[in-house]
Amino acid sequence: MTLSLPLVFVLGAITWAAIKFLGVRMWVAVVIALFGFLLSQTFLAPAIETGTRFGVDVVDGTRH
Repeated sequence: MTLSLPLVFVLGAITWAAIKFLGVRMWVAVVIALFGFLLSQTFLAPAIETGTRFGVDVVDGTRH
């Protein structure tokens, strides 16, 4: 059985768990999200996207 989840859902669940169980403050999560949003508008965005896709492929088992 294959389960398909959007990456943003998985990251949101990890963020929620970090806030709830690890004691990460909400403002830290907001700052990290804003940093990611601003970083996506820079010249580093293609490298970040490629790295993320590669990492997902490794976890998914399509790359060896």
